[in-house]
Amino acid sequence: MAAITHTSDHSHDDHHGPLHHQFESIEQQNESYIVGMWTFLVTEVMFFGALFLTYTLYRAMYQHDFFVAHEHLSIPMGAFNTIVLLISSFTMVLAVHFAQLKRARAVIANLWLTIALAGVFLVVKYFEYTSKFADNLYPGPSFTANKAVFEHNGHVPEIDLNHAQIFYGLYFGMTGLHAVHIIVGILVLAALARMWMKGNRLVTEDFVPTELVGLYWHFVDLVWIFLFPLMYLMPKPH
Repeated sequence: MAAITHTSDHSHDDHHGPLHHQFESIEQQNESYIVGMWTFLVTEVMFFGALFLTYTLYRAMYQHDFFVAHEHLSIPMGAFNTIVLLISSFTMVLAVHFAQLKRARAVIANLWLTIALAGVFLVVKYFEYTSKFADNLYPGPSFTANKAVFEHNGHVPEIDLNHAQIFYGLYFGMTGLHAVHIIVGILVLAALARMWMKGNRLVTEDFVPTELVGLYWHFVDLVWIFLFPLMYLMPKPH
């Protein structure tokens, strides 16, 4: 009877505590978490890696046209968003740090700060996209009839609009996909913050779930660290 009672209590704790019933120990559970997250991140690296490779090949072939096309991107907006994401990575690090110390209020505050910074990033990106659509700088039938938009100081540079259209196709595709990852990150961060606010033992007694969300967020930030110089800081070709 004592053994039955012990088993029942253990099962009850597993259900409501940080350890799920399918794992024998918290160490085994955390190892499964980490392996699963890194497997997911590897697939994301391969996905974005294919896009970066495509961009690199086209840029190598059409250096002049890509350079002229990129001059219509806003470096101040891109730089501001880079700073915003770097700060959000720092607030996410703080959230994980305080999760290890089990300081719930500090964790919640930093998670919401991270969400707010992500929102700022999306707002800036919205205004940046809006300006491109206003100038018809998006792939489509009207793009190749839009050479005048590249005029600078009364001079329209030599440019192949089909190649420029490839640049903006990659720009919208890659930055748009990154923005989708930002939105997903906001939803995950909000769910995590809600669990902390409710005192859910799955997160309050085990910092690893918070750390895994942090890994995802750092990956999203890292993608932008590559996107910003490749898209916005292109050197003039020889």
